[in-house]
Amino acid sequence: MNDYVIRVVASPSDVNPQAWNALLAAQAEPSPFMRHEYLAALHQSGSATPESGWTAQFFTLWRGDTLEAACPVYVKDHSYGEYVFDWAWANAYQQHGLAYYPKATVAVPFTPVPGARLLARDAAGRALLAQALVAWCKESELSSLHLLFGAEADIEACTEAGLMLRHTVQFHWQNPAPGYADFEAFLASLSHDKRKKIRQERRKVADAGVRFRWSRGTDISRADWDFFYRCYARTYREHGNPPYLTRDFFHRMADTLPEAWLLFVAEREGKPIAASLIALATDESTGSPLVAYGRYWGAVERVDCLHFEACYYQPLAWCIAHGVQRFEGGAQGEHKMARALMPVKTTSAHWLAHPAFADAVERFLEREGEGIENYMDHLGERSPFKAA
Repeated sequence: MNDYVIRVVASPSDVNPQAWNALLAAQAEPSPFMRHEYLAALHQSGSATPESGWTAQFFTLWRGDTLEAACPVYVKDHSYGEYVFDWAWANAYQQHGLAYYPKATVAVPFTPVPGARLLARDAAGRALLAQALVAWCKESELSSLHLLFGAEADIEACTEAGLMLRHTVQFHWQNPAPGYADFEAFLASLSHDKRKKIRQERRKVADAGVRFRWSRGTDISRADWDFFYRCYARTYREHGNPPYLTRDFFHRMADTLPEAWLLFVAEREGKPIAASLIALATDESTGSPLVAYGRYWGAVERVDCLHFEACYYQPLAWCIAHGVQRFEGGAQGEHKMARALMPVKTTSAHWLAHPAFADAVERFLEREGEGIENYMDHLGERSPFKAA
C-alpha cells in the first residue's frame, strides 16, 4: 500500500460527489442506492445518523490526487435496518459477557438491495479497501465487520481479506430477451393456475373502482410525494414501528435524485388511496431504465388484492412496456413466486474479531449454507412458469 493513502471522513459532504459517482458508474452492479446523493440524503435528513444508531465513516483510498476506491461504513449499536439478521450472534456475545456492539457495517441503510459496496477502479484497489476495513476494525476494537448484499467483486475481495460468507434468498423477476411484448404475453408464459389467480386478483381491484396512474422523476408532484409519505409512514406505524426514513429524505430525493424514482398512485373516484414507490437504475448514456426495485408502499383504504396490484402487477406492466430487464421485489416473501419473481441467492461477508466466536459462526454458516442450497432446490421445483 506504499502508493496509497486511506482517508476516513464522517460526512458525505467531505467526499467529492462527482468522483464518488464516477467510481460507482464503473462498477458491474451499480444502483441508485449507492449514489452520493442517496447516501448524503440519508445523512442530512437525519435518517441514518448517530442519533438513530448509524454513525457514518466514509472510507476513501487515494493514489496521489486520484480517488481509487471508496465505501460507506456505519458503526452501529444495534442491528435494525440491515435485513441480514445477526441477533443470535449478539445474544451469544451477551450471554458470554462480551460486547457485540459497536460493530461496523458496510451497507446501504434500510435497503436490502444487492449491488456494489466497495467502489473501486480495479480489483487491486478493492482488495486494499477490504484489507483496510479489517485493519481499521481491529484498531478501533470493534467486534465485527459486515458487508451486506455485496456484488460478486466485493465478495471476492472480502474472501481474500478473510471474511466469512453468508447467503440469503431474495425474489427477482426477469424480462427474457427480447422482452415480453405486453403483460398478456407475460401471463401466457405462466401455468394456467398462476395465470388465472393473477387475473382474478387484478379483477378484484378493478371491480372495486380503483385506477392507477404513474409519474417518474420531476413529473412526481410535491403533493404526490406528500401523499406517498403519508402512506409509507402509515404502513410502518400499523406494524408498531416509526418509519426509518424521514419526510425530508424524500424531499431531498425529489430535489437531488429525481430520475431514480417511479411512483404509482391508486385512485378511487378521483381520490388517492394508495401508493407504491419504485427505484430505477438507468443506463448512464441513454437514461433508459434497466432495473427496477420495489421499495415502499402504503394505503389509506383497504381494498382486497390492492397490495399485489400496486407492488407487483403495475410495476411489472410498466417494466414490460419500458424494456426493463429486471424487477427486484426485495427481501423474503415466497408469495412473490406466484407473481413470477424467482429465487435468487444473495451474499454478505462477515469478520469477527473474537477467534472462538469466529470459529463458531463459521461452523454455523456452513450448516446454514447447506440449508439455503436445499431451500433453493425446493423453490426451484415450484416454478410458476409453464413446463418446457
